Amino acid sequence: MTRRLAIGIDIGGTKVAGGIVDESGAILERVRFDTPHRSTSPRVVENTIVGAVEELLGRADPADIVAVGIGAAGFVAEDRATVVFAPHLSWRNEPLRHALSQRISLPITVDNDANAAAWAEACFGAARGESHVVVITLGTGIGGALIIDGQVQRGRHGIAGEFGHMQVVPGGVRCECGNRGCWEQYASGNALVREARAMIEAGSPVVADLLTRLGGDPAALTGPFITEAAHDGDPTARELLADIGEWLGIGMANLAAAFDPGLFVIGGGVSAADEMLIGPARDAFRRQLTGRGYRPEASIVRAVLGSDAGLIGAAELARSGR
Repeated sequence: MTRRLAIGIDIGGTKVAGGIVDESGAILERVRFDTPHRSTSPRVVENTIVGAVEELLGRADPADIVAVGIGAAGFVAEDRATVVFAPHLSWRNEPLRHALSQRISLPITVDNDANAAAWAEACFGAARGESHVVVITLGTGIGGALIIDGQVQRGRHGIAGEFGHMQVVPGGVRCECGNRGCWEQYASGNALVREARAMIEAGSPVVADLLTRLGGDPAALTGPFITEAAHDGDPTARELLADIGEWLGIGMANLAAAFDPGLFVIGGGVSAADEMLIGPARDAFRRQLTGRGYRPEASIVRAVLGSDAGLIGAAELARSGR
């Protein structure tokens, strides 16, 4: 009996991860390559994707593979074929699906990586059974996706879900997008590291233990390092995560006012802090929620599929044609 397997490819700023995914969301085979540097041509990135697909096809019966899904870290147009802009790659209005279709003889779906991750959580993860979901991915910045009535909402131009660039502090911290006061400048991995470094540069004694852990080198500070220190009980690291969590909750309250979801799912690397981040986020969410006390309150949970969500979701979107 022919199996309906799909290949999912997750393209980020540092890696291209691929896998063969079955109908239950299980990854049967994996590959991983470094993402070519942003200065390289679109063709070089395309070659990396094709190489990943070809390697995976060589590990399965080709008759079992029904589609290929691409999750791209960037703006994907409403045609779900063109990458309008990818901040960490050289794609600018790149006709990715057409280019790949010349070299891969399978149906190809292209979507934003956050949409793919959200779909994976909806089908196989933390959002199963919930029809109205906001997924927030906390990494270097903030990505997101919206599912309403069980459908991914991509917007008129395909660029919905860029929640990280909601303005939460007019005239606030400058963002890479060119604006000031974007949410991701206050509730992301970059924000976490920036605030810790500011305390170190100010000579605050409360960061002495963190600085000792760093061997006295503030340049070695990273988000995962702070999270690890917090897990080990460092009070300053925990305080920094609580601050990020508070900003996370404020942004989610704004999203609840706009979309009224039943569930928020928090993913991305910063979510490894778990309740040290999500607990303060819930508290701030409840304090800021419009109509609090007189309306149903969305649940807030951590994503369960981790870094695999993007490729699983890309594969499922391609297989299902959603």
